[in-house]
Amino acid sequence: MYLLETRNLKKYYATQKAVDDISFGIEPGKIFGLLGPNGAGKTTLLRMITGIFYPDEGQILFEGKPFDPQNDIGRIGYMPEERGLYKKMKIGEQALYLAQLRGLSKSEAMEGIKEWFVKLEMESWWNKKVEDLSKGMSQKLQFVTTVLHRPKLIILDEPFSGLDPVNSNVIKEEIHELARRGATIIFSTHRMEQVEEICDQIVLVNRGKKILDGTVKEVKQQFKKHLFRVGFEALPALQETPVFSVADASKDGTLTVKINDGYGPNAVLQSLMQQGAVIHSFNEVLPSLNDIFIQLVESTPASRQFLNREASMANGR
Repeated sequence: MYLLETRNLKKYYATQKAVDDISFGIEPGKIFGLLGPNGAGKTTLLRMITGIFYPDEGQILFEGKPFDPQNDIGRIGYMPEERGLYKKMKIGEQALYLAQLRGLSKSEAMEGIKEWFVKLEMESWWNKKVEDLSKGMSQKLQFVTTVLHRPKLIILDEPFSGLDPVNSNVIKEEIHELARRGATIIFSTHRMEQVEEICDQIVLVNRGKKILDGTVKEVKQQFKKHLFRVGFEALPALQETPVFSVADASKDGTLTVKINDGYGPNAVLQSLMQQGAVIHSFNEVLPSLNDIFIQLVESTPASRQFLNREASMANGR
């Protein structure tokens, strides 16, 4: 049984279809990636799942029953991309207040806060105010207040925003640990490489529509192009055969070959060895989620602008 299931969800604003007939299901204990560019409909979808918005059409099921915000919201932890912290309030007092608001007793809240503050090296922050925190520090605090009441469903919208690589890694490890303990996690982002590292299953949305759904492994297999990277002791002078063509030759002694229709990896190996090649590695090249995203949506002008911006950011890193 799914912990969370959406059935044909729709949400319209005037003439804009923010969410247009989206369905998916998430099993307990899974890390689920909700992907898409800015403006794809991800935030609207999350706000319907958390009861902030009501769908115009469709249904949300929580543990097999129609979602009831009044009763089910206490079992959800939601970390929005926009900061939801009180700037003038001390960090310790704020964490305590939000935990009690979620139904924990003062003693339960204090115990949980101390445990998380130690884990994330936040012990010295207790009397600091939120307005004195960096973006990354406030992100860590918001993560703690999201998971403190041990929700069954944890929704993280751009959780690594503002975090340095070390703290990003710490939060990744904690996300995996929460899933191992049985929490179900929705991880929403437009950064494909982060989802590839973390998620079991993904849904890709663009302009309000679902355009891809499946496990990361299934999706990569679906879009593979029968490419293999071959490493040699010394790069030989090869002749292409009916079995394969050379897609790319690198300077590090490897070739990327494309297997032609009707042949398999063994036929490629046999053909290479018949030409005297000494092979020390042979690995399938699977597309990245970013490659797949580009393939699916690059024909849309708005999507091209997004992809160009992402490429510029990547080149600047």
